[in-house]
Amino acid sequence: MTGKKILIIDADAASRNFVGATLQREGYQTLQTASGKEGLISAWRDRPDLIIVDPATADLKGEDLAIRLRQDARTARTPLVALGNDTQPARVRSLMKAGFNEHLAKTAQVMPSLIDTVNRLMGAAAKKVGGLLIVFLSAKGGTGTSSLCANIATNIVQYKPEARVAVVDLVLPIGSIADIVGYQGDQNLVTVSEMPATILTPEYFRDNLTEMTNWHFHLLAGSPDPENGNRLKVGLIGDFVSALKAAYDYVLIDLGRSLSRISMPIIENADLISLIVSTDQSTISLTKTVWEYLQSKGLEAPRVYAILNRAVGLEGLTKSEAESIIGLEIKTSVPYLGSNFALANNQHVPFSQKYPTDTAAIVFKEIAQQMADLARRLRTG
Repeated sequence: MTGKKILIIDADAASRNFVGATLQREGYQTLQTASGKEGLISAWRDRPDLIIVDPATADLKGEDLAIRLRQDARTARTPLVALGNDTQPARVRSLMKAGFNEHLAKTAQVMPSLIDTVNRLMGAAAKKVGGLLIVFLSAKGGTGTSSLCANIATNIVQYKPEARVAVVDLVLPIGSIADIVGYQGDQNLVTVSEMPATILTPEYFRDNLTEMTNWHFHLLAGSPDPENGNRLKVGLIGDFVSALKAAYDYVLIDLGRSLSRISMPIIENADLISLIVSTDQSTISLTKTVWEYLQSKGLEAPRVYAILNRAVGLEGLTKSEAESIIGLEIKTSVPYLGSNFALANNQHVPFSQKYPTDTAAIVFKEIAQQMADLARRLRTG
């Protein structure tokens, strides 16, 4: 047992008991109440280390409960997790503004995400299960993050031919990987989020994601346009990631330049973070800010695989100059590819397939091998 206590406030006894039993198996002590007012009494009397609330409690609105907990010195800093059925963006924003640290959708697949969230908020080492999770992000657009994500995924498959690899485009409000790999199907992140939660199992993702023939990975495409992006049920993303990890050996997620309440839980629970840096001064300065923010959230340098990508030309700062400014080791550099990279993308072909003897093809192969091995070492310790 960890000795840490979690209070569960939920009018649904079956849900309350299920969450409590699951958390007890993880080593936590649990307390339960069926109403908001009883929850306040228990919170102030028993001083739990974390509180999970279904915001739909009949006697006290979830926002009001959070405000009262935040106004009392005994619970002002206690982590609060909303676990409810209302995933409308306006409601989620309202709950977060009232004082909740996290919001999770109450679905059949939520428990892995809830456990990760509880562990993270309580400062425990998250128990990582399933496939290895690698995220790609940058501080500024135009650094080639999506192209690198797709090409490195292909090279991971070549390095680990027995592995099942999935790529998820979580760049909002418009995804970009579909255009790179030539995907033209109707399935995407938004349409999947609108399906009944009970269908979105590991088996669904294993059997229904399109395999891109040239690229040899399975793709969950991003939003095709901003209007669709606004329909995304963000509360389900944690469930998506957990189900994908249960179905695939490697899950690569392209986050683009996103640092938000959507992306941060994914970043914090990733096995490896690939930070893409361009050589221009503005991008490097912004990357320094991003890295400092990630450090403030507890992210340590060994989990970051920084790549210097000369996406726009030969000019700009050197690798050592960029490292000095950012304060982070850059693991490798991708040479300037000129029109070759654009041509491969326009033809929807992996760079290493289009130009197998090019120096960059060798670099992509080495990066993929290093990232796959590093992610495994970080997972196993």
